This record gives sequence, C-alpha cells and structure tokens, in this order.
Amino acid sequence: MPKPRSTLAAAALLLAALTACGRGGGSGGAGDPDLPLAGTHWTVTAVTVDGSRSKAPGGAAVEFTRDGRTRGGTGCNHFGGTAAVAGTTVTVSPDEVTEMGCPEDRRRFETAFLAAFAGPLTGTLEDGALTLASADGGRKVELAAEPSAPLRGTSWKIDGLVSEDAAASLPEGGGDKARFVVGADGRITGNLGCNGFSAAAKVDEEAGTLTVEGPAATTRMMCAGPQMELETKLYELLDGPLSYRLDHRTLTLVDGGGEGLTARAEPAR
Repeated sequence: MPKPRSTLAAAALLLAALTACGRGGGSGGAGDPDLPLAGTHWTVTAVTVDGSRSKAPGGAAVEFTRDGRTRGGTGCNHFGGTAAVAGTTVTVSPDEVTEMGCPEDRRRFETAFLAAFAGPLTGTLEDGALTLASADGGRKVELAAEPSAPLRGTSWKIDGLVSEDAAASLPEGGGDKARFVVGADGRITGNLGCNGFSAAAKVDEEAGTLTVEGPAATTRMMCAGPQMELETKLYELLDGPLSYRLDHRTLTLVDGGGEGLTARAEPAR
C-alpha cells in the first residue's frame, strides 16, 4: 500500500484535442483556458532539476484523473497526489509514494522526478507533448501522450468479473493464466484460466460490440478448482454478443444481462 511521504485516456481524439489546444499555450495568463488534462495519460520522457536533465527509465508515467488527482510511476515506485489546474498553471501536491528498493540509477531519477513534479508548474501543450516547468525554469518535467491500447492485437489480462454494476475479484488462485487476444484475422484466442481456447469473433466498432461466433475450441486439461471455476464462468460468458468499453488500457466486456469481465492491457513484449 502507498505510504505517506513528503515529497494517467489519451486516445486518438483526445490527442488531437490536446494538440489543437496546445499550440501557442503555456503563457500563464489569467485568461487562458484550463489545460485539458483530466482523464489523460502520459509517458515521462525526461526531467530537469537545477539545470541537470535526466532521461526517464521505462515505467515512468503520469495520469491526471477526473477527480483532481494525479498518480503514476517513477520507474521505481508508484506515487499519488492532488493536481489542480487553473489556466496553464498546474499545482501538484504529491502526498503518497511507495517505498520499494530499486537500482541506484532509478532511485536517482525518482528523486529528481519527485523534486520536479511538485508545486505550481506552468504547462505547455504542443503536438501531443506536455511540458511542466517551474517559474524560474529550474525544474521541468517532459511528457509524451500515451495512447490507449487498441482492442485488436493487444494481450488482455483478465483481472476481474462484473455483475450488473458490481465488480468482483477473480477466484483466488484462478486468474494467473486468463488472458486473450482479439486478432486481425477475425479470431479470439487465449486462455480461460486453465485451458487454451480459440473462436471466431466479430467486432462492430460503431455499435461497440464483440460477438464470439460459435462454440470455442478448447484444450482438455484438468486444473485446480479455482481455475476450473473461472474457466466455466468465462466459457459461458464468451458465447454470443458482448458490449465492450475501452478506457485507456482497461477493457470491460458485458453481456445483455450485465454479466462480464474486466481486463488490463499487458505490456508489449
């Protein structure tokens, strides 16, 4: 769990909006419109502290939530805090960060990032890039818009179940293998918790539906109880039309009765 210590969906349409709003921004004038940061995700590319610029390691990212907070990763630990936007001024107040041990180079970057990503910062948006800088220019965070994961071609790791408006965890010990890919070849393949499966699938992007056509072909292994329990649930679910919703790197699939699953995009290999 995060511990107190003093110390991110940028989809194609949103990216276009950010680019359009960003050109010529960052003057800091009182009449400037608020930067459109709520609900956006960014990859940290570099930070500057006291004139020293450091490139970001993998995993350094920032999200601005729709409820006035920010969270993300430093490439070492995860952090959270508040983020108030007024015109082109973004006031960041980190209030939590995990305390994992990391290699020395990542710890150095984390120290620089947490020093730079705090207090009132002037934001400039241009061509899908966001720069947050202190008034004297001595602290700067450079970020690049992080696109949403596409439905097709992404490895989706199943991480929860949905029943109407309620969410539930997977059966304990049952979800390690559960994942799937919707291929460009019109098939959905993956693992249901125990066995591998493959089936024809049709995606209707305008209607927001994914239809699994016909019974899925599966392997015939026997597994532990929680894995088989999850497999039975998913096999029943992945049979017919499902409504889907993409939120950056989270996918929700539900059937007509409100039963469904949530899945997270796995990092590209």
